Amino acid sequence: MLTTQEQLKYSRQIMLNKIGQQGQIALRNAKVLIVGVGGLGNPASLYLAAAGVGTLYLADGDTIELSNLPRQIQFSERDINQNKADTAAEKLTQQFHDCHVEAIDDMLDQELCDYYLPQVDLVLDCSDNIATRYLINQACVTHKVPLVVGAATGFDGQQMVIDPRDDNSACYHCLFPASKKAPDNNCQTIGILGPVLAIVAGMQALQAIKLITGNKAQINKLNLFDGLANQWQHFTMKKQKECTVCGENK
Repeated sequence: MLTTQEQLKYSRQIMLNKIGQQGQIALRNAKVLIVGVGGLGNPASLYLAAAGVGTLYLADGDTIELSNLPRQIQFSERDINQNKADTAAEKLTQQFHDCHVEAIDDMLDQELCDYYLPQVDLVLDCSDNIATRYLINQACVTHKVPLVVGAATGFDGQQMVIDPRDDNSACYHCLFPASKKAPDNNCQTIGILGPVLAIVAGMQALQAIKLITGNKAQINKLNLFDGLANQWQHFTMKKQKECTVCGENK
């Protein structure tokens, strides 16, 4: 049951027939791992904590730099040189008392994946490099934990949902096999505009809320956002039988 305060606080989303009280209880009971607390993880963690997600684990080994501030909106100049996960966890805890936030102030590796994934209901990949995306994808497939992937550079963003609980769900490796790696573009080499990250992070948070509350989050779709044209394009993905992560030969 929700408390009277919870019913009042979350009343605007509880009145949605796809959320309701049971959906809000599911959010309160949910545990979500967010990998990367930069331009995507920063706003995504705010949205999820504000929506009433009960537990957030924030993983990031980076420290805050001056150049982060235009898009990593939880941070200020006072936070420069502090760890991103620790700082975000402290700020979220102060703002959202209903949410337990735990910082993982290190880069995610196999050992950390194997420790945390059995504890969580969902993972958000907000990382900024291909190696970490492959690691998270493999771990989520192994532990059968849904994964919401987001990425953005320049004026462009992408987002997809991978749900290893569904035998028909493609994984990140199906789309970008290790032998044909996606370009490891990043904000340091190409640049990025903050609102583009906010749009992709908002989509990640929305997909996460849908998954947690039992609503359908579309798998096997690569959603691409063009900020200059202000358009979304949607491409169908297909699970690859020969995929070494989720296919028949894994």
